[in-house]
Amino acid sequence: MKHQQSSDLFAKAKQVIPGGVNSPVRAFKSVGCDPIFIARASGSKVFDVDDNAYIDYVGSWGPMILGHCHPKVVEAIQQTAATGASFGAPTVRETQLAEMVCEAYPNIEKIRMVSSGTEATMSAIRLARGYTGRDKILKFDGCYHGHADSLLVKAGSGLATFGVPTSSGVPADFAKHTLTATYNDLEETKAMVAASPGEIACIILEPIAGNMGCVAPKPGFLEGLRQLCDDQGIVLIIDEVMTGFRVAYGGAQERFGVRGDLVTLGKIIGGGLPVGAFGGKREIMDYLSPEGGVYQAGTLSGNPLAMSAGIATLQLLKQDGFYEGIEDKSAYLCKGLQEAATEAKVPTSLQRVGGMFCTYFQAEEVCNFSDVKAETPEIFARFFRCMLDEGINLAPSQYETGFMSIAHSLEDLDKTIEAANKAFKTL
Repeated sequence: MKHQQSSDLFAKAKQVIPGGVNSPVRAFKSVGCDPIFIARASGSKVFDVDDNAYIDYVGSWGPMILGHCHPKVVEAIQQTAATGASFGAPTVRETQLAEMVCEAYPNIEKIRMVSSGTEATMSAIRLARGYTGRDKILKFDGCYHGHADSLLVKAGSGLATFGVPTSSGVPADFAKHTLTATYNDLEETKAMVAASPGEIACIILEPIAGNMGCVAPKPGFLEGLRQLCDDQGIVLIIDEVMTGFRVAYGGAQERFGVRGDLVTLGKIIGGGLPVGAFGGKREIMDYLSPEGGVYQAGTLSGNPLAMSAGIATLQLLKQDGFYEGIEDKSAYLCKGLQEAATEAKVPTSLQRVGGMFCTYFQAEEVCNFSDVKAETPEIFARFFRCMLDEGINLAPSQYETGFMSIAHSLEDLDKTIEAANKAFKTL
């Protein structure tokens, strides 16, 4: 495939946008080529400015579970846009979407709409600190919760070592309040909590780690965290920005049967428009301004366009058999990819939960970020470029999950498996 117009546009973009992109992974640096510039999308496919078509497994990094440009979602956005894009005042749609989310998540008694996942997690942590009167937080290595200062942290080598920033511009005074444990290691987490008795406000995690591929929680891990938080008066924040309405209508918490005190959401509840939300127990949410002393605000929060797209999307997700369809398509694809890798004698571990999946280029199961770092970037980069040339759009990073949509057809899946057969044989 030729990508000349995309390359020209990228060169032009770099003159006025840092790195030529408005989110770093879009730059394709880790896969050794220029990014493709998308002109349009429909259903399971995206089309670049050079008029190349791709079967899309990025799905705008998760929200396009219905496929691109679903007629009902487009219609909802168009009708709303004709009445106004933003008012900075309450609308009925905010309450309607809030009620739908609360119905899907029994542990969300009240919810606050925001404009991004980062804003949701940042606000939830502030709320947890205000509620508990504690400063420290605990996160897990390899779990991404947005780019707020206190979350861009990597742990030191000791169990109780305070975090150090992993991004320039993050003051060490911020980072020292963040502890980082190993995902899926309950005993290490317990030890870190014990080393800071009565000091940790919250534990935050992705229930399925989708920013180091696709890593499911081990049996007992989520249950153990829930019990630990109950015992120590710690707020458990389950970050479902990616998994919410993705792996079940009630998200990962429905799938695994473990509930957080606070929940963060995004992506799907905006139907592809910028949105985020955080909610949870009434007694905690009532600490939020204007009822309580924890301040949070946003002019575009709950804007009519995002609310309308979210309402239309959630209504469609409630149809009988929707998630079974996603599950079947994902299982079919992953089975085909694994068989293709086995035939080509390429060591792989295909990991999947619902409509989220990842191909790791190693035979061993990946359970935490240390396992992921054993990956060989050069192998993934070659695989990625070959798949792109075959018309398959994957996330341009070995650390990202793939997303299935209900719009993907059997023909799409078979074409993807056929492309993988070719790609694996080049490695």
